[in-house]
Amino acid sequence: MTQQQCSILIIDDAYTVREYLRQTLLHLGISNVHEADSGSKGLSAFKQHHHDLVFLDIELPDMNGQQILQQIKTRADKTHVVMVTAHNSVDNVQQSIAAGASGFIAKPFSPQKIKNIVDRCLAAKLN
Repeated sequence: MTQQQCSILIIDDAYTVREYLRQTLLHLGISNVHEADSGSKGLSAFKQHHHDLVFLDIELPDMNGQQILQQIKTRADKTHVVMVTAHNSVDNVQQSIAAGASGFIAKPFSPQKIKNIVDRCLAAKLN
């Protein structure tokens, strides 16, 4: 799978975070990007499209990111989910990894960090 074939979903209530991620992904050559500003909209978008990678905010206004992670992994366990948060606590990281998250990034993050995550997840998809 190439980056151009990759489908990504961004679930974050902050417009600026979604836009930053979308622009970074476009710069990496990934144009198949969907966005949702709430957990319920994110789950709905996930059910409608197959996504290879999901950037998921842990703290959403309507749902807990951990709950969404579990629902995504139950529906499609091969989908990579990267948890995004402003609160980089050991508990958050441990809970996310235990629930099946592929990674964890703390805000603010750099375009290089996003590239590294996308590259790693795509490499894992090929194996």
